[in-house]
Amino acid sequence: MKLKPIKTEQEYDKMMTWVDEQFDRKLQPDSAEGEILQVALLLIKAYEDEHYPIPAPDPIEAIRLKMEEKGVRNKDFVGKLGSKSYISAVLNRRKPLTLAMAKFFHKELGIPASVLLA
Repeated sequence: MKLKPIKTEQEYDKMMTWVDEQFDRKLQPDSAEGEILQVALLLIKAYEDEHYPIPAPDPIEAIRLKMEEKGVRNKDFVGKLGSKSYISAVLNRRKPLTLAMAKFFHKELGIPASVLLA
């Protein structure tokens, strides 16, 4: 396979088929063939990033998901962020998410700042 930037959907499909075949061969990553496969994966990623962008997650949905995963409830943040009703208003989109709250959720729930500031 000659590696070059992917410009069309047909080239993308062809590269994906080739990559699948290489995975079936179970190449070693540090072999010459394995390194060629790694370059092919980078070309595929570049094409996908350009043609199939993934939208940024919604900050409030990310907070709710992390709270659910960690078993945290609104009342657990009372006194740290404000009253239970204020926290509920933020999580129900009636009040805006502030920068201070974004920092708090980043620290407490481990949500990336880029998600919270999107």
